[in-house]
Amino acid sequence: MKVLALDYGKARTGVAICDASGALARPLETIERVGAPAGMARLLAIVAEHEPDLLLVGLPVLADGSRGEQADATLAFAGRLRAACGVPIEMEDERFTSRIAQTKGGEAGLDARAAAELLQGWLDRRSGA
Repeated sequence: MKVLALDYGKARTGVAICDASGALARPLETIERVGAPAGMARLLAIVAEHEPDLLLVGLPVLADGSRGEQADATLAFAGRLRAACGVPIEMEDERFTSRIAQTKGGEAGLDARAAAELLQGWLDRRSGA
């Protein structure tokens, strides 16, 4: 299953993808202002290029598990994306992915690395790793 993961943010959205086997996530790129027409067009171009079976969108829940303002904005974004591309979307708790990505470092931008952490965690849980 080909999965594209998104770490949504108003200013920047990280994008990651898994390998063909569905075992390894890697950062792809960071999109500036995905809520603006040019940003959404870039995201839709990435979706069209990679033809994922699923879009995994990080849901920024609060430490206590409740939803705040950012989670509501992310859910609204996911709804717009669903309408624009028709690819199934699954929401996934993204707590601590940015912190983990920052700790690990790497050449890709922080947001894309956070999306890769989100996706790798999801892949690992699915495989039982």
